[in-house]
Amino acid sequence: MKILAINPGGMSTKIAVYENERELFCKSIGHSMAELAPFKKVADQKAYRKQLILDSLKEKGIDLSEIDQFVGRGGMVRNLESGVYRINEAYLHDASVGLNGEHASNLGGVLADELAKEVAADKIAYTVDPVMVDEYEEIAKFSGMADISRVRSFHALNHKAVATRYAKDLHKPISGLNLIVAHLGSGVSIGAHKAGRIVDVNSALGGDGPFSPERAGGVPPLALIDMCFSGKYSYLEIYKKLIGEGGVYSYLGTKDMREVERRALGGDAKANQIFEAMAYQVAKEIGACAVALSGKVDAILLTGSIAHSGLLTDWISSRVQFITSEVVIYPGEDEMQALCQGTYDALRGLRPILDY
Repeated sequence: MKILAINPGGMSTKIAVYENERELFCKSIGHSMAELAPFKKVADQKAYRKQLILDSLKEKGIDLSEIDQFVGRGGMVRNLESGVYRINEAYLHDASVGLNGEHASNLGGVLADELAKEVAADKIAYTVDPVMVDEYEEIAKFSGMADISRVRSFHALNHKAVATRYAKDLHKPISGLNLIVAHLGSGVSIGAHKAGRIVDVNSALGGDGPFSPERAGGVPPLALIDMCFSGKYSYLEIYKKLIGEGGVYSYLGTKDMREVERRALGGDAKANQIFEAMAYQVAKEIGACAVALSGKVDAILLTGSIAHSGLLTDWISSRVQFITSEVVIYPGEDEMQALCQGTYDALRGLRPILDY
């Protein structure tokens, strides 16, 4: 069984082809800000990204007709239980309009479905653990305003994949573990995993939690209100200050954390301070998750692209080891494998296939 996985991100489109559980190839197609500039909305990028996917498959000598199953990263649709979902018309509508917000992940399932339909009109595509997974404990959903729930988007796919990987490494059932998973990428999400369920997590795209390379995180709300009503900024300008041009970028003018680390290690005091401040906020959020788990934490897992930075992970580890000495680093992401493995297992009857 050949499975094509599609994972659109803010500045890249990742694709992978697996044969059963074996990776045949995996590629990250980068997109510059100049290339994406002509598109007003994420949905407008569909044809552009689709052609790049087809070109990449052709370069590898893989014809679309060879692909048996298609899976795309799930976007900002309605809140769902964790699982493997068939992509249907309701899903396509909610992803296309960005029911819970605009993000590149909205294109994942849409592209998977469109490519599947090119192979056969009745072929079903799938998605696994969309970003709107909701396993919150009820008490964690209260925001302090009756009009707003804390349940928003986060990196559910990689959270689940890394937690599962850790449990397998220990040869223990995930149902017997309490974990804190910190996904450190262009966005940062930190979740409390209780017996396999993510019972609390900050919203990486909803303006909550630590700042990240391009997101402001939980800024002081009254100061933000003053800025919104100052008359100096449009809605879009404020949005960009929070998501896209916030966080590290707002302080240092770059989203490339490798550059920030080079500058910090090279003696740039400001870069060092901002980098350490990000680590400080991540550690604080990990501490909050420890409270959500009543202090019963078996391990803290650091993952995502920025977990490649030893400087950052050392800073974080030094602040959180009082919670548990078991701080494990899984740099990068397991998202492509998780998409393919989830689909493969579901089609073999090892996981249920859910309807959206």
